[in-house]
Amino acid sequence: MTLRRIITPLLVFYALITAYLHITGIMRSSPLFLVPLVTVSGFSIALIHSSERMNWKRTLWLLASAFVVSLTFESVGVVTGLVYGPYHYTTKLGYLFLGLVPLIIPVAWFMMMYPSLVVADWLVPAKTRSRLIFVAAVGALIMTAWDVVMDPVMVQGGHWVWDVNGAYFGIPLQNFFGWWLTTFVTFLVFFWLAKPDFPQTHDGNFDRQVILLYVITALGHIMIALFTGLGGPAMAGFFAILPWMIFGWMRMKN
Repeated sequence: MTLRRIITPLLVFYALITAYLHITGIMRSSPLFLVPLVTVSGFSIALIHSSERMNWKRTLWLLASAFVVSLTFESVGVVTGLVYGPYHYTTKLGYLFLGLVPLIIPVAWFMMMYPSLVVADWLVPAKTRSRLIFVAAVGALIMTAWDVVMDPVMVQGGHWVWDVNGAYFGIPLQNFFGWWLTTFVTFLVFFWLAKPDFPQTHDGNFDRQVILLYVITALGHIMIALFTGLGGPAMAGFFAILPWMIFGWMRMKN
């Protein structure tokens, strides 16, 4: 049994626990262990899919790039407010690295960076000049689209706190540039370290599994936003995410 064959049952498990997390979240009774469990489950899917798509060596380079860049940017952001705007984490997501950033955060960055990279790989034409830069830029946009709905939901859940009243439902617009920049830099570092020659594969059916990972994650946040009084972020997130997923799905043909 190859690792590829366990991704589908993992996606089913991930969808079920994501649904349970958000149902209990709507009722304000989510067990604290569920958020890390969901994140680690999604992370495992991304890690296994990446290893099958572009081998373990490149997967570990991407993981290292995502971990180091995101943790560095987040730590600097918390201390200075320069990257995303002034904010701080609570302890609801677990142990804080240097008292600043939960260690689960870089795991979540990788979990969603990888599907964003795969979709961008399909969307950017193969013969595009300076293609990897465009893949990094588009992938960063896809990643940031998720934060349009995720950030307000997590703030309402008390996972982090904005120290200013920003223009987007209390969140500063700078945050979204910070998200794009963090992801863009991560991908550029990965391309430099791993020397990948995208596209790595033309197996569209296999790659559609990462669209499902992205959609399950995003849909969960959209649903909890709708049911907890965050209709604006829910709609904004839906329309920010939907085009990328539709075009990505359509492009993923064998």
